[in-house]
Amino acid sequence: MVGFEYRIELVPDGKYGAIDLETGEWNGIVRQLMDKRADLAVGSMTINYARESVIDFTKPFMNLGISILFKVPTSQQTRLFSFMNPLAMDIWLYVLSAYVLVSITMFVVARFSPYEWHNPHPCDIENETVENQFSLANSFWFTIGTLMQQGSDLNPKATSTRIVGGIWWFFTLIIISSYTANLAAFLTVERMITPIENAEDLASQTDIPYGTLDSGSTMTFFRDSMIETYKKMWRFMENRKPSVFVPTYDAGIKRVLEGNYAFLMESTMLDYTVQRDCNLTQIGGLLDSKGYGIATPMGSPWRDKISLAILEMQEKGEIQMLYDKWWKNTGDICTRNEKGKESKANSLDVDNIGGVFVVLLCGLAFAVIVAIFEFCYNSKKNALTEKRSPSTPQQSLCSEMGGEFCFALRCRGSRQRPALRRQCSKCLTGATYVPAILDIPPHHSQQHRRLNPTNGLTQTCPEETIVRAIENSTNETERYTVREDFEVT
Repeated sequence: MVGFEYRIELVPDGKYGAIDLETGEWNGIVRQLMDKRADLAVGSMTINYARESVIDFTKPFMNLGISILFKVPTSQQTRLFSFMNPLAMDIWLYVLSAYVLVSITMFVVARFSPYEWHNPHPCDIENETVENQFSLANSFWFTIGTLMQQGSDLNPKATSTRIVGGIWWFFTLIIISSYTANLAAFLTVERMITPIENAEDLASQTDIPYGTLDSGSTMTFFRDSMIETYKKMWRFMENRKPSVFVPTYDAGIKRVLEGNYAFLMESTMLDYTVQRDCNLTQIGGLLDSKGYGIATPMGSPWRDKISLAILEMQEKGEIQMLYDKWWKNTGDICTRNEKGKESKANSLDVDNIGGVFVVLLCGLAFAVIVAIFEFCYNSKKNALTEKRSPSTPQQSLCSEMGGEFCFALRCRGSRQRPALRRQCSKCLTGATYVPAILDIPPHHSQQHRRLNPTNGLTQTCPEETIVRAIENSTNETERYTVREDFEVT
C-alpha cells in the first residue's frame, strides 16, 4: 500500500523509551529514532506529549487506556455471622433503636390511656383495683414477639395502643420481607474476595504492591500526572522495595500469577492476556485514553504516507478485522463463564428501606396524640360525673388531669391502681332491675349467679350474698323476691 521494503531489528536495551529526568537523555526505541538508527518503530508505541516532542507519530491505529491486571479472586469463605449481611450495619442499629422506642412508647401510652386499665377479676365487680397489662417488661415482650413473627398473649385494648401495635406490625412486615428477600440473594450469588475494585482502592492500601513496565509510557503517565490519586500511586511505586517495576510484559504477568501483585498496563495488552489465561482478570475501567501510533524520526517523509494508509484501512474495517483475528481467535480464547465473574449482592441500607422508619415515627406520633386525646376526654368525663354525684368529693378538671398525669408518670409504679369510686358506684348494693327470671341454683350449690349491673347479664361467682329483692318496680310483673332459701316467688 505504501510501497517500501523493510528489515526488522530488535531494540538493544528492550525498552520503548523514556526520558531520564536527571540527565535528560532518552533510551529505548525513542533513542534509536532520535539518532536515526531506525526509520520506523512498529509496535505498541503509545503517543504522548514527551515522545511527540522529540519524534514524529502517524495517526493512531488503535485506541487504548491504562488498566489494572490482577489475579482472579478466590471464592469467599463462609463467615460465622454472614446472616447479618442482607442488612447494612446502620439498619441493624436503627431496628434495635426502633424496638426500644416502640416498647417504651407502648408502655407510656398504655399508662396514659384509661382504656388500658381494666378489672383483673371480672367476676368480682366490687374489686377496688384495676390493672394494666402493659408493664415495661410486657411492652418489650410484646414488641420482640411481633418482630420475631411469634406474637404474644398481650392484646392492646385502647385505640392509641392499637395504633402503636398496628404500625409496629407494618414495620416488622417490611423489615422481615426485605431481609428474607436479600438473604436469598446472598445465599445464591457466588461472592468473591476482591480486595481492590479500582485505582482508588489500590492507592488507599499498601498490602498489595503494584507497578508498571519500566521505562514505558505507563510509568511516564504516573510520574507526570497531576491527579492526586495517581501522584500518591507514583510515590508508592517509586519508594517500594523491592522494585515494583518489571522489565517486560511477560515478567509483569508472571508476577501477577504468583499472587499479591497488581500490574498497571495498557488495555490492549491486558485484553490479549486475559483472553488466554482464565486466572487473570481486569480490575476497574480505564485510567486514561490514548492511542498507538507508528513512530518515525522528526521530518520523516514516511509519516504522512503511513498515516494515509492507516486512515484508509480504518475506513475499510481492515484494522478491526486484524484485531478480531489476533485478539479473539476462538482457538485461544479462554472459555470464561460470565456467571462466574464477581457478582455482589448489596446490603440494604437507609436509601433502600429508610422510608419504613419514617412511617414508624409518624405512626408513633399519631398514637401519642390519640393517647393524649383519650386522657383528656376521660378526665373531663370523670370530672363531670363527680359534679353530678353528691356522694363523691368534687374535683376540678385540672385537679383530675393532674392526679391522673402524676400517676401515669410513675414509671416504677405497680401494674395495679385503686379503682376510682365513681367507677364502682354502680357496684353498691341497692335497687336494680332484672330483665328476666334468674336461674338461681340450689342453696347447696358451690356457685351462684350474680347480676352484672353494667350489662344486665348474670355471671357465675363464688357463693356469697345474692342480689337482693327488687324494689320500686313500676311493673308488677317484673317484681321478684329472693328468699333466704334462694327460691324465686
